[in-house]
Formats: sequence, structure tokens, C-alpha cells
Amino acid sequence: MKDITYSIVIPAYDEGTRLGATLEKVLGYVRARGWNAEVIVVNDGSRDSTADLVRGFAAKDPMLRLLENPGNRGKGYSVRNGMLNAVGEIVVFSDADLSSPIEEMPKLLGAIASGADIAIGSRWLRAELQTQRQSPLRQLFGRIFNALNRIILGLRFKDTQCGFKAFTRRAAQTILPLQRIERWGFDPEILFLARKCGFRVEEVAVQWGHCGDTRIHPLLDGARMFQEMLRIRWYDLTGKYEGGVAVGAKAVKTPPGGPRSDASRIR
Repeated sequence: MKDITYSIVIPAYDEGTRLGATLEKVLGYVRARGWNAEVIVVNDGSRDSTADLVRGFAAKDPMLRLLENPGNRGKGYSVRNGMLNAVGEIVVFSDADLSSPIEEMPKLLGAIASGADIAIGSRWLRAELQTQRQSPLRQLFGRIFNALNRIILGLRFKDTQCGFKAFTRRAAQTILPLQRIERWGFDPEILFLARKCGFRVEEVAVQWGHCGDTRIHPLLDGARMFQEMLRIRWYDLTGKYEGGVAVGAKAVKTPPGGPRSDASRIR
């Protein structure tokens, strides 16, 4: 069996009504491109038919496999679980609603081929690529959140929250074991850790369309994500991220007070 080149991770919670169409698109696209790939759906304790639906698809297509979380743990946990169980040389995670179409994946792969360790899809590098924008209120909260990311975490991206990101295997296997945020605020954390570990991150403009039945509440979840930003900064200040630094292809343990990465630039 050939080594797998690409792993596509899809976190899913109660996605029984739309995941079937998503899997048809993703599996069909991968087959059409002739990629040697795997598709992993991470079921986050769904109460609906999500798991059974994935099993049905997997019975017909060995490219697909199902991972089960130990109950409902959150999107951040699901992404980490899927990416650390992936075997591809490049690991991509995509939202189950395909807000960014799977056809945009070559843009992320191109950034990695050009030298990036991580490529993150962006809705705001080229706003004209948005096929369906969020409401003005959601856009306002997004801009506030982005400004706080810059102030608190020093993340100078136009968009940290787009659910379409690609990692080299080395980057994924280094960063994800250090991740502590398990719900919506995990994106800034993994980008903060990428900077801390010295990885190059490229922001890539992708097509994106707002999905009307999103589960994020701008005010409540925005407040939680703000708290998680503060937690990230606190974890860093108190040495909670000192469990590993990027060396070769893996994270290695360092003793308390041991060396820490001095890389602070994200290109």
C-alpha cells in the first residue's frame, strides 16, 4: 500500500442532515484528482444519525474512516483527535458544511508546496470571493475578535477562524499535542503555538460562503473565545506550553525551565 499523501479531517456534531452531501463531494473530488488520500470524520458525541451515516459511506469506500470522541468534547478536541490520528504527509481540516468548497484545497496545498508549514484559508484577504456574507452583526464581532487576537496574542492575520487549514505532518505532530483549548477558541491557540515553535504560516484567500444554520452565537461564544484568548496568554506566561519544542519531525520533552523556542515571526 502506498504511503498516504493527504488526510482530510472533518469534525462533526449532529451533522446527519448535511454530512452525506459533504462526503459525496469530498470523496468524489479526491477520486477525480487521483489523490492517494484518506478522509476522517470525527464524531463529537452526536445524538443524531451522524455516526451511522459515516459507517454507511465507509462500508462502500475504504478511503473513509470514522473516529469517535469520548462524548461531546468540542471542535478543538475533534480537530486534534483527527489530525493526530491522520497518517497523511499533509493534513487538512475542513468544516462539515464545506463553507470553503473542497475545490479550494489546491490553494492550501500550493502554499505548502511553496514552503509554508501551515496554510490557513482566509475569508478577508479577498472579500470578493465570499459567495454569501455573514450578517453585519457577525462581521462586527469578527472584526472585534480579530483586533483582540492582534492585541492579546500578536496574531497579525486577517482571518484566524476560517475552518479550512492545512498542515505538514511535522507541524501537526508538533503543535497539536500542545493544544489545550478544546472548543471554539482553538484556532488562535494553534496559530499562537505555530509562531512559538517557529513554523511558517501562510494566509491564503479562499472562496467561502456563510452557512445559515451555524451553531455559533456571536455574543455568548464571542465572550467565551475572548476568555480563551486570555487563557492562551496565561498558559504561555505560566509555562504550560513548555512540553515540547520543534525538533526534527516531532515534539520532544524538555525539563522544567529548559530551552524554549525563540522564533517569534510568522511569515
